[in-house]
Parts: sequence; structure tokens; C-alpha cells
Amino acid sequence: MLLSASAPATVGPPFAHWIDGTGADEPETQVQRIDADTFVIRQSVRTNFEAPFLYLLFGTERALLIDTGAGGLSIRPTVDRVIAAWRARHGGRPVRLIVAHSHGHGDHHAGDAEFRARPGTDMVGLTPQAVAAFFGIADWPDGIGRYDLGKRVVEIVPTPGHEPAHIMVYDARTRLLFSGDMLYPGRLYVPTDRIAVFRASAGRLAAFAATRPIRALLGAHIEMTTTPRQDYPREAATHPSEHPLALPPAAIETLRRAAAAQGATPGIDAHPDFILYPVPPRPAS
Repeated sequence: MLLSASAPATVGPPFAHWIDGTGADEPETQVQRIDADTFVIRQSVRTNFEAPFLYLLFGTERALLIDTGAGGLSIRPTVDRVIAAWRARHGGRPVRLIVAHSHGHGDHHAGDAEFRARPGTDMVGLTPQAVAAFFGIADWPDGIGRYDLGKRVVEIVPTPGHEPAHIMVYDARTRLLFSGDMLYPGRLYVPTDRIAVFRASAGRLAAFAATRPIRALLGAHIEMTTTPRQDYPREAATHPSEHPLALPPAAIETLRRAAAAQGATPGIDAHPDFILYPVPPRPAS
């Protein structure tokens, strides 16, 4: 099939069509496999307009779940099914579940309560201090954490700005960077009082990426269409003609330059694959 001239080029894993709210019998979740130990879970826009993506990575001893969804459904049954199937393929091997978050906004931890009493599960807190302590990041946000899932070490990259505890997770096995809400095909919201923090994170991210082979970035949402610079209306109920989930590594440098260009009066800056979107400061919680 030929892509139209305006359609974004496909990079990263060859995903099938994602649930996008346009199907009458769309399920609440969709699971796609990147490889035998790496899975993506998409929450239907019909359950919550945020329609986030969750990631589940397996090592020989632990599985890392990045985010627990936006609510409007029970997410644990889907996660448990993936884990049960993985264990069955490995002779019933026990695996401890680590529940972490790309950051502390509610649409990424609404399902936490479902996992708190789950046996064999560790929950990572939502503050920078809790994230740094769990992943052994001695110098937040300048340090890099390394966490061993069992013959699979992932790196934890602090990227505050969008939210104080925001992280990205780099997996050398797949050469994928799980980029949360800082970089995805959509509106990259940055409180205007955190522009300098975001800019610094974009610079550190670019420096990190320059020393690692990165196949693609996988973020937490899709808010862009296949038309460059064109997003969906806020809280859109359907996402026809959705931009691909994966972004190319070159998007990191594009983001760094866009963040660096924000001056004393931050403004909306649209790019083909994302929109840097300053917003008023969030009230203290």
C-alpha cells in the first residue's frame, strides 16, 4: 500500500491499526506485541478521551508496567492476562510486577488502586523523590537510573517539565525510548512557569540520545492526525486517520530546538509530528 504524500513515514515496530473509537464494537483495551517480552496496551478512547498507551516489559525476574491508565475501566485484568500468557510460555516462571509511571498526572495512574493489593507487586511512588529512590537515581534530574528486570537492564531518564516526576525509559534490547508525555504525536503541554525546566530536560535528553542507539520513541498518547501539524479537537471522541504511535529519533533534536526557541512569552509551536503547547501554571496540589 502506498502512503499519501502527506502521511507520516512509518518508523519503529510494525503495529497493526490501533483502536481509535471509530468501531461500533471496539474493546476497552488492545494489546500489541513488539517482541516476546515487550507489549503495548492501548486504552480505548471510548473509556476515556485520553486513550493512553501503557507498556509492559519482561525480564527473567521482573516485569515493568509503565502507567496504569486513565480510568473508566478496570485495567488490571488486561495486564494480568498478558502476564499469565508470558508465564505460561516460560513454564510458569514467577515474575514480580513493578508498577511505575511516566509521570504523576491522573490519566497515567488512575488504575493504581487495582494493583496495590496484588501479590508479587511493587508500586513506585509519584514524586521525584520516590522515583529517584526506587530506581537509584542519585542526582535528580541529572543522573540516569539503571534497573535490572533480569537479564534486561532499562535506563531511567529524568525529564521533568511537563510534570515534576516525569521520566523516560530506554530499553537497549529493543532500542526503544518510552517517552511518556514529553514527546509523542500530540500536544506537548508545558506549564509556562516550567519552560526552563522543560528546556533543560530536552537538552539532557538530546545528550542521552546521542550516546544510545534509538530505533524509535513510543509515547503515551496520539493526538495528531496523519495530516502534518493537524491535531484532533480536545477530548475528541474518535481518532480517525491517526498519526502512527512511533516517532523517529530525529524528533528529539526537533524538540530540543523548539524548547530552546521559547522566549520570555512562550507560544504554541506546531511541528509536523507534535505541537509544543505552553499552558498556564498548574495550581499547587
